[in-house]
Parts: sequence; structure tokens; C-alpha cells
Amino acid sequence: MERTAADAHVPGAQVPEGGPGGSGLMPGPLERAVYGLFVSSSLDLAARHGVFARLAEHGPSGTAELACALGLDEDTLGRLLTVLRAFGVLTADPRGRYSVPAASLPFLDPRESRYLGGFLRHLMESTTERLRRLDACLTLGRAGAEAALAEPLDEPFADLYRDAESTDRFLDAMWQLSFDVSAELVELAQLEGARHLVDVGGAGGPFAVAALLRHPGLRATVFDLPQVGPKLAETGAAYRLGERLSFSAGDFHRAELPAGDCLAFGYILSDWADDTCLDLLRKAYRACAPGGVVLVMDRLFDESGYLPPATAAMNLAMHVETQGRHRTGAHYLELLRAAGFTGCEVRHTSREKHLVLGRRAAGPGGAER
Repeated sequence: MERTAADAHVPGAQVPEGGPGGSGLMPGPLERAVYGLFVSSSLDLAARHGVFARLAEHGPSGTAELACALGLDEDTLGRLLTVLRAFGVLTADPRGRYSVPAASLPFLDPRESRYLGGFLRHLMESTTERLRRLDACLTLGRAGAEAALAEPLDEPFADLYRDAESTDRFLDAMWQLSFDVSAELVELAQLEGARHLVDVGGAGGPFAVAALLRHPGLRATVFDLPQVGPKLAETGAAYRLGERLSFSAGDFHRAELPAGDCLAFGYILSDWADDTCLDLLRKAYRACAPGGVVLVMDRLFDESGYLPPATAAMNLAMHVETQGRHRTGAHYLELLRAAGFTGCEVRHTSREKHLVLGRRAAGPGGAER
């Protein structure tokens, strides 16, 4: 599970029309950080009320035209659009007609696989509220904050899965963040020899579906909490995967993992502390066929330990949403080796999420894939 206010920044957004230096009252990076709250809120509202969808479908439009077409208040919409233009999310021609820059369009057009509207809504409705708990963590420490607040800081799933609507909304957000990059992760994983993929905590199946679409001879099992089952069934039907995509209900903390020759953890281990990650990887080792592989997919800090910015922001969110953190590739390699895997390596995508791979040694007389 992954959520961070930093992700509300739209990749490829143009530099604001006022220039990179800010208003003159403060440096540009500081100004963007101070007023980022308004940008995130404006992005979320514009996405939910169809502004970006309208621009993507009908092209440049003025405030009055958009307000009329979408049934919105023109004054409020105009102020919102001004914020998005000032921060480079939208551009406007001399006639005041707004457009989405081409680089940002795949992230703001609901018809695109990289659309992040659902994730923006999750940020504003869930993550923002939980970030308020950082004050208690900062002054009291995590354990002290939990005692003072009389509630655990790291049990978001009970709320996210409280009913069918909440579950669908969360799984949709995770799909939007994961499906598009999954195609690249599948290529890096080199699954040509795999027969059975077990996607641990696979949610709505973005990685499993991408793998099945790329490898016709593969079958996949998503192992996750029972609430996920209906959504996965819808996904399987939508992609006409039939029996190739199956669901196994369970809690990976309490149960052993289904057996397969490829075990995948997509954005799961960053939710947990090292000792829990090691326990899960040891379960994966036991479930993995000799010669098989384990795949860890996640955001990674680079060697600097603080970049990229979205990973740093996510790392802070993890402090109040989970028990985990984001790690470097080297850190994951250590965990994989400690769990018994060999031939471990990091493979980078062109995006913000990457692959760390480990192999289970083949049995006597066998060969590793």
C-alpha cells in the first residue's frame, strides 16, 4: 500500500509561468512547498469534478465554458484553475482557454492507464488526515503517540476495507499507481520459464494481470485478504483471463504462502519493519519451488538515501500509516540473502518503482531458471 502527498505532483508539469524563482518573497522550491497544499487540493477537486476529463476530450476551454459544461460555480472554478495554471499544471492561451500539457495528460485523462485521479482522492481523504499524527510522533515517539492517541497508527486496512465502496476506491487507486509500470516490471522479471506466479498481497491484481497478458502460458494466484476477492474477480472477467487468474484468501502474517515458482511482493514489504519483512521472505523461500524466484517491487531510495523526492515523502507517510519504511536496493538485497535467496540483484525501471530479484537455488540435478 502506498500513499504520499508528494505523488500529487504531476510528472512532466511545466515550470510555472512566473518562472522557477518563485514570487520573489521566497525561493521557488520553498514557495512550491509552502503552497503545495492548495495545488494538491485543486488537483483532486478538478479531477473529481471532471475538469481534466473535459479538457482531454474537448480541448482548450475557458472558465465559463467549463463551468457551464460541468455544472460548477464559475467564480470558484476560476480561482481553482488559476492555482493550477500558476503552478504549471495547466496552461492557457491568450484567449484564456485552459489546456493540459501533453506530458501531464496521461496522468490526468481518466481514459489513460496512468490516470491518478483515484490516488489523488485517496491522498486527500485518507493520507492527509493521518499525517496530522506526525506531530504526536515527533514529540512523543511512535509508541508514545499510539498511547496518547489511544489507537494504533498502522492499521489503515480496517478503515480502507470497511465496506465495498471503500475497498473499491482503495483498490482503484492502487491499480492506477501500479498497472502501467507493471508492464515494464514484468519485462525486467523475465518470467518466460515461470509456470505459477503467486502475487502476495496483490490487491486488484495489477502485476498479476500484466504478467498474464505478457506470458500466455503463465497462471497466477493473488493471495490477499478476503475483501479483495470480488474486485479481483471483476478484473479477471474484464481481461478475460478465466482460470488463469485465481484468488486465495488469507493473511500472510498468520498463514504460509501458496506454492509457486515465482513469488511476488508488490509494494508490500515497505509496509513492514525489517523483522517482519524477513519473516515474509522466509515464507516465500519455503513456498518457492527450487530454481524459482522472488520479486520485490517497490519505490527505492537511491544511494543518496534521500532521493527521489516522492520516495522521501512516502517514507514519511509510512511512519503513520504502516510499520514500514522505504529502503535502498542494497537494503533489500541484504534481506533477500538473509532469507536464503541467492543471485540477488536490483533491476531499475524508467519509472519510480523498481525490481529486486532473488533466486532459490535449484535442487540436485536441476537448473536455476
